[in-house]
Amino acid sequence: MNLNLLDRNNNISILIAGITAIIIGMGVARFAFTSLLPPMLDDFLTVTYAGVLASLNFAGYLGGSIFSMFIKDINQKVIFFRIGIVLAIVTTLILGLTTNETIWLISRILAGFASAMVFVVGSAIVMTKLNFENKTKAMGIHFSGIGFSILITDLISRAVLNSGASWQDSWIALVTFAFFASFYSIYILSFDKKIETKVVKHKFDKSLFSFFVILIICAYFTEGVGFVVQATFLPDIINSLEGLEGYGNLTWTLVGLAGIPSCIIWMRLAHKYGSVNIIIITLFVQMIGILIPTITSNIYMNLLSGILYGGTFIGLVAMFMNLGGKLAGSNPVVLMGAVTTSYGIGQVIAPLYSVYFVEKYGNYDYALYLTALIVFGGILLLLFSKTIMTEAQKQL
Repeated sequence: MNLNLLDRNNNISILIAGITAIIIGMGVARFAFTSLLPPMLDDFLTVTYAGVLASLNFAGYLGGSIFSMFIKDINQKVIFFRIGIVLAIVTTLILGLTTNETIWLISRILAGFASAMVFVVGSAIVMTKLNFENKTKAMGIHFSGIGFSILITDLISRAVLNSGASWQDSWIALVTFAFFASFYSIYILSFDKKIETKVVKHKFDKSLFSFFVILIICAYFTEGVGFVVQATFLPDIINSLEGLEGYGNLTWTLVGLAGIPSCIIWMRLAHKYGSVNIIIITLFVQMIGILIPTITSNIYMNLLSGILYGGTFIGLVAMFMNLGGKLAGSNPVVLMGAVTTSYGIGQVIAPLYSVYFVEKYGNYDYALYLTALIVFGGILLLLFSKTIMTEAQKQL
């Protein structure tokens, strides 16, 4: 077998380039912030300011995700993907060079937009380029990049910190890694010649938004909330528990490790047993993980909470997006936009109420209680949706 990793049309090259892009766009520009949160909190960040930064980052991501729905031409997608890569690197460099609060606020919004360009638009390019009969399984491999993005950026930032350097040096190290890694992704995820694409104009189809679809959209909002509190604060949540100071980063490393295979496993189960059934189970597992730090300060249970979180949130994104795509049929843009927006609104709201509870009570318990309650609300919505499903929807 002739494996040329510089061949732009080789499936393995495309998947490696896609995963590398996710490590840059999601890992360096987004998840590394969580990894470096404890030393930044020790130095100059407050929990409130960190929450505001996270909320703005997700607002930028939400804006970028909605914007990406309207980039129809594949050649334009390549341009915006490259803009996203450059923005991800530049906005991260800023964190290593200055502690000016206003500049940080602007950079986190732009980093969120960059993440959307790299992840949403980049995934569309990967999907277009892959040459497989069944692309769903291949995209499961691609989405494992989210787990890799957490793991690799965490290992880089931890290695720098363990060498006695500062958190700012960690940002510079991440930028250096991203700069060199970006060349491969940019080279592979492009086309040898201009691709002619027929842009099909779809009218806004109200009939898509059946009661069942609206329930799915609302349930995805609850997962936006369920995802974001731990995505923002998990190392600090663990470090704040009695006797677990310093274990926050190990928990975050386990999030990344658990995330790598999770998407492939959950997608396979969804294909076999029905998407809604498996989403309900996955949300329940996530809810247990959210509640563990409020119940016990046992080290193994809290490490398990990280595994349950990493093992569910990526799979949930993939399953909801896959279900949304199937429900939309030949007109995915509007419905995917609605699904992504509901998830994004959940992401923007959750860090803000978390900050309020931490300020008021001095711990994360109430933020985690409310988050678990909202996720449970998503489970109830989906259980109700099963009572009104058509036979065709049960097969999805």
